[in-house]
Amino acid sequence: MERFALRDLSRRDYERILIIKPSSFGDVIHALPVLNGLRRRFPYARISWLVSTSCIGLLQGHPALDEAIPFDRKRYGQIGRSLRITVEFMEFVDALRARKFDLVLDLQGLFRSGFLSLASGAGVRVGFAAAREFAWPFYTDRVAVPDPEMHAVDRNYLFGRPLGFAEVPIEFGLPVRPEARAAVRRLLADQGIGRQEPYVLMAPATRWETKRWPARYFAAVAEWIQSEPGWPVVLIGANEEVEVARQVAELAGSRIVNLAGKTELAEVIALVAGASVVVMHDSGPMHLATALHKPMVAIYGPTSPARTGPYQRPEVVAQLGLPCSPCYLKRLADCPHGHRCLGELSPEVVTAKVSQLLAAGVSSS
Repeated sequence: MERFALRDLSRRDYERILIIKPSSFGDVIHALPVLNGLRRRFPYARISWLVSTSCIGLLQGHPALDEAIPFDRKRYGQIGRSLRITVEFMEFVDALRARKFDLVLDLQGLFRSGFLSLASGAGVRVGFAAAREFAWPFYTDRVAVPDPEMHAVDRNYLFGRPLGFAEVPIEFGLPVRPEARAAVRRLLADQGIGRQEPYVLMAPATRWETKRWPARYFAAVAEWIQSEPGWPVVLIGANEEVEVARQVAELAGSRIVNLAGKTELAEVIALVAGASVVVMHDSGPMHLATALHKPMVAIYGPTSPARTGPYQRPEVVAQLGLPCSPCYLKRLADCPHGHRCLGELSPEVVTAKVSQLLAAGVSSS
C-alpha cells in the first residue's frame, strides 16, 4: 500500500472539508490538532466533523469548527437487520453527499469510515495507507505512518504534510463553555468548595478493567491529599462508573466530593479545566486534562504512554515499566501475570509525583 505516491494537495483552496473521526473520547481529542491545522491553512473553508453522538460534546463550540455532524454508531450498527434503520442510514449518506465536500480526511481508518469518505462524494479523500478493515481503497491519497509506535497526535498530524499545515504548531484548542464553568462553580459551592479553593480531580474508573488502578489505591492518594495540602478531592465518572467512585469515596475520608454520574460532558470539561491537579489513568478525562494542559499524574499499565499518553509530557506518567507492558489486554482474566502492572504500582509512587507538582506551585485555574 505504501507504493502509492502522496500528492501535494496544498495548492488548492478547499471550500468544504470533512473530518471523519467518530470516536473514541481520547481519539477525538488526539485529532483536534488536525482541525486547528486545517483552519490555519484554509481559513475560509467550511469545516465539518463527523463524530459519534457520545463524543459530540467535545466539539460543540470549537472556534475552528463550523459543523459537528452526529453519527449514531450504535444505531447504524443495525444496518441490514432493520429496514427502518437501513433507510435512515441511506438518508444520512444522502445528506452527507448533499454538503458537496471537496476534501475528506478519514482519521479513523476503518471500513465504515472509509466507505463514508467515498460516499461523501468528495474528489479528494485522504486516509492512512495502512488503514484496517480494507479501508484504504476508498482513498484517493494515502498517508504512510513511518513508525507504528509514534504518538497518536503525531500520527494524525502526518496529514499536514500533503495539505500544507505540517509546520503549523500543534494545538488542541479545546473549548470550555462559560455556562459549564458557571454550573461547575455552583456545583462545587454546594459541596462546600469555594470559588478560589484548589481541588484535585480523580477519575477512578475506566471501560477496560485492566486499565483500572485499584480503588483502595485511589483512596490512599485521596487521603494523603486531604491530610498534606489539605485540599478536597473531586471524583468524576460516567454512569456505569458510579460504583467504583462510590468505593473510593467510602474509603477516602470526609473531603471527598463524588460527582460520578452527576455531570454532563461540558461540565466534566469545566471540572478538568478548574482542577489544580488531575490524577487519572489512561482514560477520556485524562486526555481532556492533556488538551487543557493541566498538572497531572497519568497512571499507565497495559497501554503505551508513548502512543496514547499525555502528549510530550512523559514526566507525568506513573508506570512500572514491566517487560510484559504494554500488552493491550482488556480483560483481567486474560492477563497471565496477575495484573502486576497496576497491582504493584503503589500509591506512594503517585503521591510522590503529586508532591512534585505541589512543590512546583500548582494552584486553582
